[in-house]
This record gives sequence, structure tokens and C-alpha cells, in this order.
Amino acid sequence: MSKHGHANLAIFVPHLGCPNQCSFCNQRVISGVQQSPTPQQVSEICEESLCQMGERAKEAEIAFFGGSFTAIPHEQMTALLQAAQPYLWDGRSSKPGFGGIRCSTRPDAVDEQTLLLLREYGVKVIELGAQSMDNTVLQKNLRGHTAEDVAQASRRIQRMGFSLGLQMMTGLYGQSEESTLDTARQFIGLRPDMVRIYPTVVLKGTLLAQLWQSGRYQPQTPEQAAQLGAQLLELFEQHHIPVIRFGLHASREVEAQMLGGGYHPALREMAESVRFLGKMRRLLLEDAPQGGSVQLNVHPRDLSKALGQKKSNIQQLMQQGWQVTVKTDPAVIPGSVYSIRQQQRSGEVAPEIPGDTGL
Repeated sequence: MSKHGHANLAIFVPHLGCPNQCSFCNQRVISGVQQSPTPQQVSEICEESLCQMGERAKEAEIAFFGGSFTAIPHEQMTALLQAAQPYLWDGRSSKPGFGGIRCSTRPDAVDEQTLLLLREYGVKVIELGAQSMDNTVLQKNLRGHTAEDVAQASRRIQRMGFSLGLQMMTGLYGQSEESTLDTARQFIGLRPDMVRIYPTVVLKGTLLAQLWQSGRYQPQTPEQAAQLGAQLLELFEQHHIPVIRFGLHASREVEAQMLGGGYHPALREMAESVRFLGKMRRLLLEDAPQGGSVQLNVHPRDLSKALGQKKSNIQQLMQQGWQVTVKTDPAVIPGSVYSIRQQQRSGEVAPEIPGDTGL
């Protein structure tokens, strides 16, 4: 379980509370859920998951996702929250329970009265589906709120003692790379506790599908989404803001209904591989600017990221004049890459791991 609470019991409420249909949205496909749950079903889901998770549950949260949770009638919202109450850990009892509740909602649906109600029922984290901080992009994609709504809601949530999550998208209709990076920079200025990044996927039955079919919209490819995603991951990491999700969860529903866009079952791995290629290239330019054979060491868990899909990173470096061998070394800091010569200068040479082979 993550300390950032993103290993959750997700309960999807597709389109519940949404005042309009955004250009990209088909939550019933994304979530795989056709109907919103009843309070009884919430209780059953919590009961079953608690039996399976036991003590681990207190590191997770019950998460109401997929709609604008705080925009639904308060009576209905309260009924769902009440159904979850018996399954929360009270901090004192030895009885297993979940560590809290989180929900996702719209930036224009978190007034102070609603936040007081959420706090009363044990909600700890509120994620805002901001998607962009560019008002033109928001308008073109029928979001129905502004960037200022996002900023005001974020400050209100933090002032009321909740953890703040912000969700952004890439590859939206009318959205440029610079607009996307500017959204990330504005997110950083709001100091969220976590971020999710969702490259746009074109689904059947959406406005984006119509725009694409008419030739007015060109979606990102998975490769383009990974390239831009690598920049975003780097930017948020530099400011110590965890990106707890990059890309939609892999699902048969999405794959059956998608027409194009930034979707791949291993999209984050692709973005991380792009980041590693940049790190390796910078190191090689410093240590072996004339090219030639070089050994690079990475932490074992980073091996696939360093190699790239089908060793694409190694092939690109080869085309640029380097014959690269990648070996694993548990002494290397995760996320870092070292050459043998760099280690020798810093006095950090580690013995070769028995049985380790160059790849």
C-alpha cells in the first residue's frame, strides 16, 4: 500500500453528479460500471474487500470515483457515505477497517457546506478533475468550469484540512504541449499532495469521436503521450509531488470502445523509459562524448525502463554512436544510471553481481 493512499477500494459512480457530458467522457466504458451503486451495494463491496484485506485495509481508502461525487444531491451522497461508515478504522480498535474515504469531483462543486459534510463522514482526500488550466481548452471540451474555479477549490479544500489531489489530461481537443506544461506548472503552484495524469483516449459515443471522424481533431499516439508524459513526470518529481497514476487502467471495455489516443497497458513504463533514455544520453555525452563501448549500471527494478520496449533505448543510443551494455547493480540509487568511469571517479565501484549478464 502506498503512503499516498492510492491503493484504494474503488467504488465507481459513473456520471453521477455530472451536469454535462465533457467531450472525452464515457465513464461507463472507463470504469466498466453501467449503473451507480446503491447504499446496500456499497456495504457489500466494503464487507467483501475488508474480509480479503484484513489489517492491510487501514492503509487504503474507500474511493468514490467516476462521477462528480459532491455534485449529487446531498441526501444521496450522504446515504453512500453512511453505508461506508461501519467499515472505517477508528484509530483505536483492533477491528480491521479502511483508513478513510476519498472522492473525485468537479472544481465547481466543493462549497464550504459540502466540505463540512464530507469531513464529518471521514473523507480525507478530495481529487479535483481539473483536466486543464487553460480556459480555452476547458471551453472547447465542454468542461463547464474555469481555471480559477480549480484554484479557488484547491485552496478551499486545503484550508479545510483535506489532502488535495489534482487530475490533468494531455492531448485534449485544442490543447498544445505548452498549454499542457503550463497546466502542470500551475498545479505545482497549488501544492497538491498528489497528481494523476490521463492522456486522452477517444471513445465511441463522445464528442471527441465525432471531431476525430470529421478530421477536426487528431489524438495523441501512445508514443506521443509517453514523450510528453516523461516531461510531466520529471517536472512533478522535481517539486516532490507524486504522480500516483499515469494513463487509464488497462481494461477490455476501454480497448473495445476506443478509437485512438494515448492508451497502452504499459503507458507509464513507456514514459519512464523515455526519461531513462534522456538520463543515459546526458551521461554518455559527459563520459563518452566520442562514442564507443560503454557499460551503464542501473538498479535491478529499472532494467526494463533503461532498455526500453524491445530494447528501443539501446537501439537509439547505438544509432548515435554508443555501443551500450546495461547491467544491474543494487547499489545504484533507483531511478539513477551510472557508468563505470563515473563510479570510479566517485569511488563507488560495486562488485559485479554473480550471474549478472550484460543485456
